[in-house]
Amino acid sequence: MTYAEAIKQLQSLGTAQNVKVYKRHGMGENLYGVSFADLGKLKKQIKTDQQLAQQLWKSGNGDARHLALMIADPEKATEEMLDSWVKDLNYYMLCDLLAGFVGKTDFAKKKAEEWTKSRDEWVGRAGWDLVGVVAMKEESLPDRYFEQCIRTIEKTIHQSKNFTRHAMNNALISIGIRNPKLEKLAIAAAGRIGKVEVDHGQTGCKTPDAVAYIKKTKSRRK
Repeated sequence: MTYAEAIKQLQSLGTAQNVKVYKRHGMGENLYGVSFADLGKLKKQIKTDQQLAQQLWKSGNGDARHLALMIADPEKATEEMLDSWVKDLNYYMLCDLLAGFVGKTDFAKKKAEEWTKSRDEWVGRAGWDLVGVVAMKEESLPDRYFEQCIRTIEKTIHQSKNFTRHAMNNALISIGIRNPKLEKLAIAAAGRIGKVEVDHGQTGCKTPDAVAYIKKTKSRRK
């Protein structure tokens, strides 16, 4: 599929209702309003196409960037590309999608360590999203790596920016469901942290209670 064909498809799949919903979630003005169900169908059709992904990202269109992260090739990702893309983030859904993609590359741990240090709300969000991805996927990492993450979250979460806080809370949950030892440490930290306040704007989104979510996940696994 060519870039022109992809854009035409996105334009045809967008709806006014989705535009309203996505704008409430901070997606901005440059969008068509394509559902993730329809994006999934396009992904199946295109499969993996790194060149097209880079063209779609460069367009600046929100839906195009969603699709770009679905079809980009993790094996062809470079640090330069990832560092360029992370600077373009401006709403939480795109942060989450980028983190999911980076988690498939060889740079996941390195980018998580770099981006979580950023004072930028969206770069920080992507970094902590990535910590959560790493916690769920990288079985070889020792507990001490995540113990340090827990300490950092506990120390800085309330001073961090709005959507960064939300990702830090989610990362704490992901770490807590990694194994029984980290579960105990994460729950203890969550108790000391207390309620995490996040302004989700005009949406129905809520910030999960870390302790309750970790325990519920453990119960489901059993």
